[in-house]
Amino acid sequence: MTAQAQTDVFRAIADPTRRALLDLLRTGDRTVNELAEPFDMSRPAISQHLRLLLEARLVAVRKEGRQRRYRLNGTAIARVARWAGKFEDASAKSKKKR
Repeated sequence: MTAQAQTDVFRAIADPTRRALLDLLRTGDRTVNELAEPFDMSRPAISQHLRLLLEARLVAVRKEGRQRRYRLNGTAIARVARWAGKFEDASAKSKKKR
């Protein structure tokens, strides 16, 4: 993963709304309307969040007629999880020292 791609991923997951969108997509593909439903914001605002997730390659989109269905990009999510997993040992060691 390039430094730019990592920056984009971390920028994308830094926002709580985008993390909530990723959580919603864990259960399966959804349209923009389905993703916007639980939020108190406009569909265009949700679309902007989805655009950043797309740019970071954390989600993918496919057209179905007039709708776009979003889904998680498992490969990108796994890369982030592997990177974060590197810190589990350090965290465990830190807790033991306390």
